[in-house]
Amino acid sequence: MSSKHGHQARKRFGQNFLHDPGVIERIIRAIHPRPDDALVEIGPGLGALTEEMLAVNSNLQVVELDRDLIPVLRTKFFNYPNFRIHEADALKFDFGELVADKPLRIIGNLPYNISTPLIFHLLGHSGVVQDMHFMLQKEVVQRMAAVPGDNNYGRLGIMTQYFCRVQPLFEVGPGAFRPAPKVDSAIVRLVPHKTLPHPAKNYKLLQAVVRTAFSARRKTLRKALAGMVSVEQLNSIGINDGLRPENLGLAEYVAIADLLADSRPENFGADEVSHD
Repeated sequence: MSSKHGHQARKRFGQNFLHDPGVIERIIRAIHPRPDDALVEIGPGLGALTEEMLAVNSNLQVVELDRDLIPVLRTKFFNYPNFRIHEADALKFDFGELVADKPLRIIGNLPYNISTPLIFHLLGHSGVVQDMHFMLQKEVVQRMAAVPGDNNYGRLGIMTQYFCRVQPLFEVGPGAFRPAPKVDSAIVRLVPHKTLPHPAKNYKLLQAVVRTAFSARRKTLRKALAGMVSVEQLNSIGINDGLRPENLGLAEYVAIADLLADSRPENFGADEVSHD
């Protein structure tokens, strides 16, 4: 479906343009932008949220990959001289370059086809972020907020919760978009922890442990982590090797990673530790 601006939503960019005024207003209320915020929007599209945020904060910056949308945005918001457009792939963009004297507040109606890798990329910038508000596929938000034992619990939830407090806000139906997606959406708020609740000695090793465990999520820990950690090692830190990966919380995964960091320092040196 073509928009009133003559732009055809592109499937390869995962474009679904938000148009429902009620939903837009609700999102803006949830974000509560302020005039002095360091606001950054990912994938502004045709500017539905952009317009509302610029009315409050004229220093908004946006990151947009679709070069055909750049002139649309420049024309629509020509009367905001401080409005900056970065033509770039958000998956590769260094958001740290946008930081001046205030942490970033990041907003985005994220393309569902890249939402998970983009979330992981943004978590790497959590040290310079005040908060993030995203429109995502509802199932992705459920995975981010899931706790041990939930069907949706897995790598995305653990690694997101390592860095952030996850707060699902509300759901949005397909009719709020053009073209309408085939799935329900949801708004989520991510607030980076000021102090990590369970800091790992080696973050990369924690990632490896969680990735390995959930690549065999239906198996017991003794099988899922075979070759990485022994039954005796698991038992030594009070973890039942007969449990499945979905039964362990973040603290337990950090304990496993820390055990391995202590036992294999030659392979995972302290210089690889990174929390930002």
